Amino acid sequence: MGIVITIALLLVGLAILIGGAEVLVRGAGSISRKMGIPPIVVGLTVVAFGTSAPELVINLFSALNGTTDIAIGNIIGSNIVNILLILGICALFANLKVGKNTVWKEIPFALLAVLLVFVMANDIFFDGTGDNALTRTDGFALIGFFVIFLYYTFELFRGGQDTEPVDEVPIYSSWISTFLVIGGLVGLFFGGKLFVDQAIDLAKLAGLSEMLIGLTIVAIGTSLPELVTSIIATRKGQTDIAIGNIVGSNIFNIFWILGMTSVITPIPVSADAIIDISVCLVVTLVLFFSLFVGKKHHIGRGEGIVFLVLYVVYMGYLIMRG
Repeated sequence: MGIVITIALLLVGLAILIGGAEVLVRGAGSISRKMGIPPIVVGLTVVAFGTSAPELVINLFSALNGTTDIAIGNIIGSNIVNILLILGICALFANLKVGKNTVWKEIPFALLAVLLVFVMANDIFFDGTGDNALTRTDGFALIGFFVIFLYYTFELFRGGQDTEPVDEVPIYSSWISTFLVIGGLVGLFFGGKLFVDQAIDLAKLAGLSEMLIGLTIVAIGTSLPELVTSIIATRKGQTDIAIGNIVGSNIFNIFWILGMTSVITPIPVSADAIIDISVCLVVTLVLFFSLFVGKKHHIGRGEGIVFLVLYVVYMGYLIMRG
């Protein structure tokens, strides 16, 4: 009975968390538009940061609670979920066309992100001393790469190259906009704290490791916004948005969220976590090379099925590992 209540509270926390992020995006977007900021800029900043807010808040609470296994499991697990599960599901609905910039710049950038984490986390292997950990120095380096990625994104817009269209952000009155921002922040705080607390309790009650909880329940839960967005975009025929949303989210997760978490507190990296980072690296490589199998620069139903099978195999491995 205790596990059922814990799972119920965990889902409530997740709902509050995602709702808070949505409300915050609407309020902050409205204020930005009232200040005359173009919609594309709002989308690349306010909306992008807002959709990553659940992962960020959960990681911050995890870091402050000392449950860093949940923090790194959340990010690595979310990136694996984004590629194998979400793109796999989307590819069942439609043939996913991938833009040239995404193929040759953004996916390699996402690959670079995972590769950097792999190198940074393997202190014992590369240095031969100390313990495996993502230090504050590593965190600042990741944030530095995130700034470079933001600059690249803005240059795409300024250069008139093909960037993802951004939905028009609604404008509210100043009072309503302020209320939405405050309400969104409150929702993020309390929803994030409730979610992390219940995730920790669930790990203890079920006898599961915090790493497993982070890689599965937390990772899938925080990836729900990306799942909904990508499926809706795919059903509308906007497949470039679907995959762009996933790749962008993966870059945000590592450079921004994992970077911020490492700056707040160093993250010890276990041997199991090294394996999961390696899996994420391989999965990102699989995504890249799948774009040259069959129809060039497309992810078809066949690739989607392969992605889903790989995800089921990975989940089986995690459950066996415990």
